[in-house]
Amino acid sequence: MNIKPLRDHILIEPIKEEEKTKAGIFLPDTASKEKSEQGKVIAIGEGKKTDDGKIIPLSVKPGDKVLFSKYGPSEIKVDDKEYLIATESDILAVID
Repeated sequence: MNIKPLRDHILIEPIKEEEKTKAGIFLPDTASKEKSEQGKVIAIGEGKKTDDGKIIPLSVKPGDKVLFSKYGPSEIKVDDKEYLIATESDILAVID
């Protein structure tokens, strides 16, 4: 299935990082219920539309690794894979 976000919405694939204790033990995802705050941009909308009809392009592009607000994006599931739909205002930074 192909998803094309509308307007200033962004489709993000969350990056699940393995957590490691100080002793070097890796904790599985089930041990931590915290939401991811990092992800990879999969698709973007055309941009935000102003009152006079002009479109302002988004400042992120597909492939960017981003940092986003923890509880801002909406969770969706497509073909047994989890994604997030966020607005540009939910994106806090692009990670290099």
